[in-house]
Amino acid sequence: MPRGKSTFSGWQGTVLVAITYVHFLIFAQFAFLKRMASLGIADAHLKAVMAAMAFGGILFSLLVPRVWKSVSPHACLRLGLLVSSVAAFSTLLPLTLAASFVVAFVIGVGLAVVTVTIVTFLPVWTGGRDSLFKVALGTGLGYFLCNFPPLFTASPEAQAITAGVLCLVGIVVTLAPAPEPGAQSTPEPREPIPFVLVLIGFTALVWLDSAAFFIIQNSAALKAVTWQGSLHLWMNGTLHLWAALAAAFLLRRRGLSFTLAAAFCALAAACLLLLDPRPSLLASIFYPIGVSLYSVALVAYPSLLAPSASAGERGRRAGWLYAVAGWIGSAMGIGMGQNLGHVPAAFIVAAGLGVLSPLLIQLFRHRRREVVLTVLLAIVALYLDRGPLSVKAHPALSQVERGRKVYISEGCIHCHSQYVRPNSPDVLMWGPVESIADLRAQHPPLIGNRRQGPDLTQVGLRRSPLWLKAHFCNPAEVSGSSIMPTFCFLFNDSRGDDLVAYLASLHGQGSDQHIAEISHWQPSQDAWTHADAALGERIYHQRCATCHASDGQTRLAWESGFKRLPPDLATGPYFRLSPADAAGARLQRLARITKFGIPGTDMPGHEYLSDHDITSVAVWLSQIIAQPTQQQ
Repeated sequence: MPRGKSTFSGWQGTVLVAITYVHFLIFAQFAFLKRMASLGIADAHLKAVMAAMAFGGILFSLLVPRVWKSVSPHACLRLGLLVSSVAAFSTLLPLTLAASFVVAFVIGVGLAVVTVTIVTFLPVWTGGRDSLFKVALGTGLGYFLCNFPPLFTASPEAQAITAGVLCLVGIVVTLAPAPEPGAQSTPEPREPIPFVLVLIGFTALVWLDSAAFFIIQNSAALKAVTWQGSLHLWMNGTLHLWAALAAAFLLRRRGLSFTLAAAFCALAAACLLLLDPRPSLLASIFYPIGVSLYSVALVAYPSLLAPSASAGERGRRAGWLYAVAGWIGSAMGIGMGQNLGHVPAAFIVAAGLGVLSPLLIQLFRHRRREVVLTVLLAIVALYLDRGPLSVKAHPALSQVERGRKVYISEGCIHCHSQYVRPNSPDVLMWGPVESIADLRAQHPPLIGNRRQGPDLTQVGLRRSPLWLKAHFCNPAEVSGSSIMPTFCFLFNDSRGDDLVAYLASLHGQGSDQHIAEISHWQPSQDAWTHADAALGERIYHQRCATCHASDGQTRLAWESGFKRLPPDLATGPYFRLSPADAAGARLQRLARITKFGIPGTDMPGHEYLSDHDITSVAVWLSQIIAQPTQQQ
């Protein structure tokens, strides 16, 4: 039979691999998470739901090879695709938390059955010729479709329907005539690699991949230059496709160890570049290349790259590979990205040792003297660098300087400006105008390009370190209806305290004059005339009760950190009010405190509220507070 016809006869394998990747990436990692968010399932509950998915995936990855004695691979694959399709369509229902656990578990089960069955019996669907090329093409097409702009930007419901329909298409594909068998064209490895080293290498690569993926997804600055916009998506899809085809060439010509080493180099470069948002566009090039290089090998290894074995042994290898590297490695990578916000250089080195260990072992066997000499020279160079020939190190950054770097890396500039517009209401709300000379002295200037949150030029004057930390951990709790996401993960290491120290340092010249100006501020007479106590009560409960009610969430959570515990406004004492104040003077004082807070304390202002809102709060407070009898 002509070569072209034989290659075409294995199209089922390419389609099945592509469908599996689309179902996993666009549904299990995107649509399902978005659907959980729309149902209000987040934080600890979401982690538990995803743990149920991982449990189903790990359990059935190890169990599936045991059922092939009584169930054919075709029937097993059809069952897995049917389960995956049902799981995708079930997310369209109004799920409860308990139902979400069940659906997540079923998603993991379906993926485990499909992936382990396909990779164990690849020749059944790819035929005997050009199997590596067919696997690479299926992997590349799967990633390409996931980055197809209309699908990537579709609603979670549309993505779930697409995944469910594709799984049904996969069932139809398995009913097509099987490709003609033939001799495998994939050469055996020159020196078979112990399976434990293969498992360690793939686990390290999946770990790096998942950590980088989570970091990009949860950083607005990084996401803007990777997955936002059709141009970036088309570029990602194209890079994935070509890298997958290159993986087939490398696996055939240079072997598994070299291909995994190339994938590691690309992923390590991406993770290191993600430490600084400025070269993140370059990271978005290395990342898809590394992912596709190892993904092709991950599919091809059990049947096409490992030493010849029985179907049972291939299945056991595939089960352990996907249970440990696929599910556990992915979970550990996501946890690293969530808790640290970056991939430590030390971990990249450790991962490199795991991935490159087969090459290093071969190198040591055949080039022992050269390796020993290289190690000795490295030790001598390190000694000279740290010892007599060492260059004086740059002085360590201060906490404020480190915090400024965190401010930049987390993309704060995209929502907050550091430039008070002159001759505008900004001056009263946020503080004195900074000179152009002062702005130019910054490296880099952080003026900002738009403002979705308050200006931060003088935030150190207006907000205490405790308030800033509480706000980072739970913005909506401290600032009413704030849309700012939580950054509490920054306090898992020193970055959170560094960022607070930087923001607390932001108050320039003119601060004393600004304090004097706000001490004489008064709302307009029209605002007093139309003040609405009922409106003031609503605003109080939304923005103030969190600190000033006896059961306020912020009050209870940060009780030991306050410079002085905020007074319970239902009982007092009222430190800033005097029994000698006339009713009008007391109203003015309440309005001023509500508007601008109390500088030097943990009491923030609500500068962005209108005069009408401020006077409404003041009127309501004047009605509920008792006659001041105590002042401190």
